[in-house]
Amino acid sequence: MNQAFHRLAVTAAVLAFCVIVLGAWVRLSDAGLGCPDWPGCYGQLTWPKADHAVQQANEAFPERPVEVHKAWREMVHRYLAGVLVLAVLALNWLAWRGRDGAHAHRGKTTALLVLILFQAALGMWTVTLKLWPIVVLAHLLGGMATLALLTWIIYANRYARSYVPGPQLGRMKPLVRVALGVLVLQIALGGWTTANYAALVCPDLPTCQGQLWPQTNFREGFEISRELGVDFEGGVLDLPARTAIHMTHRTGAVVTLLLLLYAGFRLARIPSLQRGGVLLISLVSLQFLLGLLNIALQLPLANAVAHNGVAALLLATLTGLAYRTAGGRA
Repeated sequence: MNQAFHRLAVTAAVLAFCVIVLGAWVRLSDAGLGCPDWPGCYGQLTWPKADHAVQQANEAFPERPVEVHKAWREMVHRYLAGVLVLAVLALNWLAWRGRDGAHAHRGKTTALLVLILFQAALGMWTVTLKLWPIVVLAHLLGGMATLALLTWIIYANRYARSYVPGPQLGRMKPLVRVALGVLVLQIALGGWTTANYAALVCPDLPTCQGQLWPQTNFREGFEISRELGVDFEGGVLDLPARTAIHMTHRTGAVVTLLLLLYAGFRLARIPSLQRGGVLLISLVSLQFLLGLLNIALQLPLANAVAHNGVAALLLATLTGLAYRTAGGRA
């Protein structure tokens, strides 16, 4: 194992997690358009703070007056994402130097660099296309994919001399992969719910709007190609369309909970994967509870951000388990 490469990969993974959580905080506090331009903020490297700077910014962008508490959140998120880009560049430099086994990860680090640069473009389009839902969703999934790929790189470097797992681990491979796929789909549904401001359309449990299944419009709710030039902040869908999105995510949460609990208990019976199985059980239980609290407490910011953070931890956990059952050393 290349120690320097491993430490840097772990640092980059922690940074990716922080960027995901901070991005959720920005999005859920309605600060996604806190800076109406990109990469600067009202034409500045940071954000307008002094009175005269705020006045100049308001004159330059009369359609979106400065809200300092939103602007600084957006810019801190951008700068932290920039630090992550530098970490990924450093990983590529170590891999392409070809020393101490790091060269084995050239393909993965190159893919990671392409992904992170595309993620930066998505960050720009999120602003310039005014929170177009499909771009907001893609930006979220890009961040999650970055964390997942970094997790895979960490495991691949740690178990550099890996071998095919024994029959007990091999039998878990299909279940872990299905669980990972279902989790990714559920994360996407959660991102679509947030991007379309559908989290609060069902304020009651276990019913929705006082009914077991209220009026829904799935065709409109899951329409991806919407007209450009619209400001999507606050959402543009009607109640039935948002309800369709929310109910799909709510149903997916139950399916994900049951499947990941089943996988976790199966994994916990294998000594070498016991900790991973217990962690999976704990995280998915916490995630389901946070989802219930989002509804019961009307989406408190800290709880909603934690819901995103635990989703990222679940993804990293299942990615590591997927590596271990696919070809990593037990």
